[in-house]
Amino acid sequence: MVLSIVERIPRGRVTTYKEIAIALGNKNLARVVGLALRRNPRLIEVPCHRVVYSDGRVGGYVLGVDRKKELLMSEGIGIENDRIVDFDRILVRADFLRD
Repeated sequence: MVLSIVERIPRGRVTTYKEIAIALGNKNLARVVGLALRRNPRLIEVPCHRVVYSDGRVGGYVLGVDRKKELLMSEGIGIENDRIVDFDRILVRADFLRD
């Protein structure tokens, strides 16, 4: 379910582990979301690089934080001091991610 939600994040936008957890029906599942993303077998096809921390920090990535930043910037997402620029403007909320 986590991966199908992540597939809905549009290019040039981000969401958070918490927003995905809310879309799943339980805001306390953010860590479980992270574990599921760590096991993503289709990294670029299922764009888990578009999932960041709730405070706008880029967060981790199985291929490394530098690769995650490269992918985000290639989609036009600005990053300064390891945080997403215009975070609130490009954040995809849980209501968009739900079926």
